[in-house]
Amino acid sequence: MGRRRSAAAAITLVCALAALASPQAMSGAYAAPAPPAPSLSPSAVPPPPVELPPGAGQSGTPGKKSLDDVRIELDALYEKAASATDAYNLADEQYQRLSAEVSTLTQDLVRGQARIDELNKSAGAAARAQYRGGGLPPEAQLVLTDDPGLFLDGVGRFQESQRATHRLIAELTRAQEDLKTYAQDAGTEWAKLEVSRAKKEKAKEEITKQIAAAEKIEAGLEKEDLARLARLQDEAALKAQSAWLGSGALKDINRGASAQGKQAIAFATAQIGKPYVWGAEGPSSYDCSGLTSEAWSAAGRTIPRTSQEQWRQLPRVPVADMRPGDLIIYFEDASHVGMYVGDGTIVHAPRPGRNVTLAGAGTMRILGVVRPDK
Repeated sequence: MGRRRSAAAAITLVCALAALASPQAMSGAYAAPAPPAPSLSPSAVPPPPVELPPGAGQSGTPGKKSLDDVRIELDALYEKAASATDAYNLADEQYQRLSAEVSTLTQDLVRGQARIDELNKSAGAAARAQYRGGGLPPEAQLVLTDDPGLFLDGVGRFQESQRATHRLIAELTRAQEDLKTYAQDAGTEWAKLEVSRAKKEKAKEEITKQIAAAEKIEAGLEKEDLARLARLQDEAALKAQSAWLGSGALKDINRGASAQGKQAIAFATAQIGKPYVWGAEGPSSYDCSGLTSEAWSAAGRTIPRTSQEQWRQLPRVPVADMRPGDLIIYFEDASHVGMYVGDGTIVHAPRPGRNVTLAGAGTMRILGVVRPDK
């Protein structure tokens, strides 16, 4: 009986791995390297429960949980961290933009004040000249002369002086209004900047909180439990990928990539092995959307920085029509993204503690697909 069960388990494993096998690439398709096959548990017997450290569970109290429960809890914590990371990246992007706008407005204020100072000096010089002339400007004094020639000349000069005075007053008024507008705009932008800064700090605290909770759970596990947990994670990923491929959700797993798509893929796959760091966009580390945005930037196409904005702004395509270079957006809140590279595989920056790697495209909950070069 034992041998029959082992044989059945082996057949099941072979069938599951066959579902991941890549078909012959179509002409012009991008052939991605296959992700490493996960190591499956040699036994179908559920792992024994493990003792978690105090405060590691969601209830905050110690207790025994199965390793599969631990896996699910860790996945949830890292998903929350990913969502907070996207919020941080968006707030940081807004903060950088608003900082630039405030800097420009500050320069406008300085220039506006300098112009007002210059105009005030000109008005003061005219007033002093009038004072020296007994309360009348030189042009007005010429109007009072008995010499007809000087009189006509004085009239012309007086009229020009009047026009110049009106222009000076009008320009001074405009400069003062501009300065007032600049000051109001600067105040508004400063307020927005403070809101963006607060959002950044709140998101940063949330990221730190979720990652710390996950790390606390992992730190409380024995070395053997960590190894078994890794096997469980691989098994869950294999099961999800097999189900996704078997569902027929993707009509053609090796559709050809565009020229820009090939460039983006080349960049992204060249980053394999570099660590995930939240908020990072290279060159030594990346988060998920940092990797995809930089990859498409290297291909000559600027796309939004965050996975949520990539989902919101980029053209969407059906999953069934996906081609290499497209971006797959994951989870209901669009908090994760990977780049499809063909063969049912993505390249992505998974989560803290992991490196940029290849994975099955169906190992996470797919929200949809976007195409940067559509």
